[in-house]
Amino acid sequence: MYKVVVSFMDLTDYQESKSGKIYHSYNVGDAFPRAGKEASDERITELSGTENKRGVPLIEMVAGEETDSGSEASVGVSEENATETKTKAKSTRKKSTDSE
Repeated sequence: MYKVVVSFMDLTDYQESKSGKIYHSYNVGDAFPRAGKEASDERITELSGTENKRGVPLIEMVAGEETDSGSEASVGVSEENATETKTKAKSTRKKSTDSE
């Protein structure tokens, strides 16, 4: 799965209307592709690189998700670190409040 890092209108994901095409809009943080849609490897390469109309990467792979080759992307422990940091921050705030 990929997440959107720069908002964009997907020119390959649209609905026809009387007044023309209505393109699907992706906002920063959205999952790409959206539920019920699939994207080709070529489209993923285009949007994750600079070879698109905007000239900048628009999506990036979510850490920990599997790639098409079936191998897991390099993960690290970012989610665990974030949770641990939040827990430590709460603990520190409680200690400083108790000592005042």
